[in-house]
Amino acid sequence: MKIIGKIAAKAKDYTNADIPAIAFLGDSVTQGCFEVYAPAPGKVETVFEAKSGYHSCLAKILGMLYPSASVTIINAGISGDNACHGYERLQKDVLKFSPDLVVVSFGLNDSTNGREGLDKYKNALRNIFTDAKKSGCEVIFMTANMNNKYISHKITDDFIREIANMTMEIENSDMLKTYFEVAKEVAKECGAKVCDVYSKWRTLAENGVDTTALLANDINHPTREMNWLFAYSLIETMFS
Repeated sequence: MKIIGKIAAKAKDYTNADIPAIAFLGDSVTQGCFEVYAPAPGKVETVFEAKSGYHSCLAKILGMLYPSASVTIINAGISGDNACHGYERLQKDVLKFSPDLVVVSFGLNDSTNGREGLDKYKNALRNIFTDAKKSGCEVIFMTANMNNKYISHKITDDFIREIANMTMEIENSDMLKTYFEVAKEVAKECGAKVCDVYSKWRTLAENGVDTTALLANDINHPTREMNWLFAYSLIETMFS
């Protein structure tokens, strides 16, 4: 991808070459959310830790590979967000910064709308990919992690258990898989690269890995360590 060439050029001539910029547009996983807790009945709060998010992991890897190259990271992830709202804020949160690469990751929240929401999801992603490319950005669509496959005994709050039950049904019915399959098709139609992290999680599950235990909130936020899988997968895609 061109972004790697631009980073390499900055490393070669760090005094004069332009600083590359990578923007991330997505939901809570993009933002850097981990554990959840209930401060009061019927309410959920999230632990935010941007330094452990996959965007920070990616920056560390790029810093190791190109130590003399500065790379600007723009994190436009918002907890609870979906593709439709992501498109609404694409210009103000992402494109106004003129990034060289936009990494888009939606689907975890969109999939709660079931099959009835697929068309809105597809159209919103198509608009994001199209507008980003028109602005001169390279685009990667990245699938997310799996939801929980069972209700963890660690979840004791009733309201959080209700959420976990919903995400479990979405995962075990293959609804989340359906959303990501549709998204990959739209990305290819629009000329966006695909970084399929979800398939890697599915491979882990098929080989006996307890993927629910790899979720910091036992629902849909990967652990800090699993954010490195996203980062390394993005590196693979960027170098292809």
